[in-house]
Amino acid sequence: MTTVAAPGLSTTASALRRLYFVRFGFAIVWAAVMIPLAKDLNPLTTALLVLYPLFDVAAAVVDARASRSTGSPVLLYVNIAISLLAAIGLAFAGASGVPAVLRVWGAWAVVAGLVQLAVALPRRRLGGQWPMIISGGISVLAGGSFIAAAAADDPALTNAVGYAIPGAIFFLIAAIRLGRAAKGN
Repeated sequence: MTTVAAPGLSTTASALRRLYFVRFGFAIVWAAVMIPLAKDLNPLTTALLVLYPLFDVAAAVVDARASRSTGSPVLLYVNIAISLLAAIGLAFAGASGVPAVLRVWGAWAVVAGLVQLAVALPRRRLGGQWPMIISGGISVLAGGSFIAAAAADDPALTNAVGYAIPGAIFFLIAAIRLGRAAKGN
């Protein structure tokens, strides 16, 4: 027996699927560029660090537009504000050193992970949201570890930058799983 999803759900699922594929691609490319550069904090690495939450802002804007028919995008607007603050914070932290960057990156990961959880839980009916729920939880834990790592004798950006890779994989899995809902079946 084939069931047909409500038009709003299949449209939202299709838009989220495309967005998740784009987010996967961006995160993988960003990590591939950033990991070899993460040994030194300089204007280029700082700019790349700022770029990541700015991309999150753009993704949240697209998500909010796509999700209007299936629920309130208020939490996505919260995510936009948090990611903008993170980008600004990272721009300033880049001038202060790796510990400051790790604290800002970690705080952003914690709060953005909580928002991701809060957005994904009600979206379970769309399908493909379990990877987003798991990713949100991991983001919270990883953020805490980045904040703790800032206190180390010789803190490094590599782990914080590598955090983009599992996030990318979760976006890919979610995009694949949304395929059925996007078709309306």
